[in-house]
Amino acid sequence: MALTAIVFDVGWTLVDETRQQESPASPFTEDDLYPDALPCIAALRERGITVGVVGNMRQKNESFIARHVDWVGSSERWGVSKPAPEFFTRVVDELARPPHEIAYVGDRVDNDIVPALAFGMQAVHIRRGPYGSVHEAPEGVRRIDSLLELVA
Repeated sequence: MALTAIVFDVGWTLVDETRQQESPASPFTEDDLYPDALPCIAALRERGITVGVVGNMRQKNESFIARHVDWVGSSERWGVSKPAPEFFTRVVDELARPPHEIAYVGDRVDNDIVPALAFGMQAVHIRRGPYGSVHEAPEGVRRIDSLLELVA
């Protein structure tokens, strides 16, 4: 199975949401990105991997990351949130490729990893943020502590 696309969850995967917990109305900024986010995205795109970013977020948060990736999707714009199967259907539709060619990277086992696997995607569990260590990912799921491990 050839991997042709990687889709990243936003919160606690690419973005440290600590500031948003204190001020929920404030939009994400590049200062909120984890230090490994942009170097990972750039390296994957240089290798010809299509990179997407999605999340249960407001549409206004799409623009802060859009210039660094191939596409962005928000639950607000799509009208559906994770872990609904329709959310993952939308990811596949946006990419226009079979699910087995897509890796989904997220911090929440319940909201990211299990639904992505159920949809036929490959899944990568990043263990950071408040949810990264709450549950153990299913057997066979790649576990990482830094996004740079995807590039290595």
